[in-house]
Amino acid sequence: MKRNNQISGMASSANCACGNERKAVAVDPEIKAATLRRLSRIAGQIRGLEKMVEQERYCADILVQISSVQEALRGASRHLLRNHLQHCAADAISRGPESANAMYDELLDLVYRHSR
Repeated sequence: MKRNNQISGMASSANCACGNERKAVAVDPEIKAATLRRLSRIAGQIRGLEKMVEQERYCADILVQISSVQEALRGASRHLLRNHLQHCAADAISRGPESANAMYDELLDLVYRHSR
């Protein structure tokens, strides 16, 4: 069976501007630490949400907390996008037109997904 170059709307490894292993070119230590702290806090928020549901707390209160988690996730996304632009995208663009075009497509897909 012929493999499609797009998997679930994401670029496949063959088209990945960051290489076949799908690993970051580099990870800024400050961004990594900040993102890990945010994700740890988000995990705690999720556990709190589970307890709220188990305790049958007022729906509006739960919805407010869900909005808080969503905003925290957006913050983590911003950190990771900054790292991606500074390292992966910059590297791909500097390697030439083919790599740059693949990265432009990837970035457009990311912007589209995060603007919903």
